[in-house]
Amino acid sequence: MSFHPIRFPLDIALASRGGPERATDVVTLASGREERNSRWAHARRRYNAGYGIKSRADMAAVLAFFEERRGRFHSFLWRDGLDHAGVDEPIGTGDGVATQFQLVKRYGADFDPYLRPITKPVAESVVVKVGGVVTAVTTDPLSGIVTFAAPPADGAAITASFSFDVPVRFDTDRLDIELTSFDAAEAPSIPLIEVRE
Repeated sequence: MSFHPIRFPLDIALASRGGPERATDVVTLASGREERNSRWAHARRRYNAGYGIKSRADMAAVLAFFEERRGRFHSFLWRDGLDHAGVDEPIGTGDGVATQFQLVKRYGADFDPYLRPITKPVAESVVVKVGGVVTAVTTDPLSGIVTFAAPPADGAAITASFSFDVPVRFDTDRLDIELTSFDAAEAPSIPLIEVRE
């Protein structure tokens, strides 16, 4: 597998559709009660970029992008128009030893929050605070791991604010394009799926 650190055309992505998907097995017992099992620890996002195409120029940009990625072969970056940032997200507590922490985004309240690992942050957007004070770190844009020069103090709360992209690939090896007029094109379905490296 190969990853291209390049973002899908942003203006097209922001007009697309999609969101998270879960894999849950539901078995209804003879009594009518249910047994449920979540097969994935993390949601997997799916998108349809076809909704974002508004012109022949948009279609040409997607066609070039698709060909350069060789269809499903190479993964790339996708900007989710609804969910692409975290603000003061708790990423850990200092213990006086650890210098590396994974960026995560928290969903939900205190009842049963979901922590999503952020693996493709926009490195220059990352602001990390230790005990509420901005602290210099290095950020790996391919893993989402932030590294401190010296370990944060024992018990210090570590938070991060950041923008991020989703690593995806095309979920098809074929584009079905229709030229609807002189300056308009349409591709009803250009499916994308999140990849996990």
